[in-house]
Amino acid sequence: MKKKNVLNLIKYYVENNDAAFRAEAYEIAKYFDEIGDMQLAEYIMALMSNTNTFVPQIRENNLSFFKRIEYDSSSLPLPEVIKNDIIGIINAIGHHAGVNKFLFEGAPGTGKTETAKQIARILERELFIVEFNAIVDSKLGQTSKNISALFQEMKTLLNPQKIIILFDEIDAIAIDRINSNDLREMGRATSAILKGLDELDENLILIATTNLFSAFDKALIRRFDAIINFNRYERNDLVDVADAILNDLLIKFKFAGRNMKLFNKIINLMKVIPYPGELKNLIKSSLAFSDPKNEYDYLKILFNKVKTDNIMDLKTLQSLGFTVREIEILTGISKSQVSRELKE
Repeated sequence: MKKKNVLNLIKYYVENNDAAFRAEAYEIAKYFDEIGDMQLAEYIMALMSNTNTFVPQIRENNLSFFKRIEYDSSSLPLPEVIKNDIIGIINAIGHHAGVNKFLFEGAPGTGKTETAKQIARILERELFIVEFNAIVDSKLGQTSKNISALFQEMKTLLNPQKIIILFDEIDAIAIDRINSNDLREMGRATSAILKGLDELDENLILIATTNLFSAFDKALIRRFDAIINFNRYERNDLVDVADAILNDLLIKFKFAGRNMKLFNKIINLMKVIPYPGELKNLIKSSLAFSDPKNEYDYLKILFNKVKTDNIMDLKTLQSLGFTVREIEILTGISKSQVSRELKE
């Protein structure tokens, strides 16, 4: 142990810099462990822990750059090809082989953030998201300093094996240095990220998401152990996703009736079925704005949102495969009148 460690410890205590103080204390404990004084090292660790070490303990009021994210048990339908990659990630983490940094790339709404939540749920880990608004700073050089402080803070987490850190939309601090307007500042920020990733505790899982993978710094890409592409949805995958979303929502909206056949016909009216994020908003808003006294009113609302201008008359609906009863639900016109008009 050097005098510098003691001076730093006092300095951080005076500055009330808890994150840096803890990091320095752990460095001192590590030093004693390395020279064979395990008893003193364990004593220092015990003093710093002050809690049951078998319970993940993160005091959120001491975290400057993180926010705890809650997750639930809702299903997350994914295409088989993406699902297999996620299973691979879970297996890799279970093998404790030092594979712990993952990048999820894809268009907005493809399920990147929700997948991170599901991984945390399956592994029974706490999930913390990085608050980039607390990191990005207009002052010259401050952003890179904040990034360094962020990774320093990550070193102080008491139970890294029980935590997942989410860098959601990491584009905020990681866009390609070549394309940045302020090359020097972005270069410093990226360098700070590279250094932080290189020194990351292998027990701590880090997941980053991006919508702008093509603009990513290539050196940064190489720091991730695996990159998962979330743009691999086929049309039939999105229909399955829509079904799963509706089934989940119908548990909450108990007044609404289940008519999957008609629902699928409506979804298939769309030339381009949107990705899960937008799809969920579309279905949820249709249910939310529907008449609770009419169990299929949400299907009528959904139909009116997705239909094109050429789907207006009853004969067109019939030609698209809708039955008389289904046309009644979608238009509000009685079955008898629909039948009469179709005959005419």
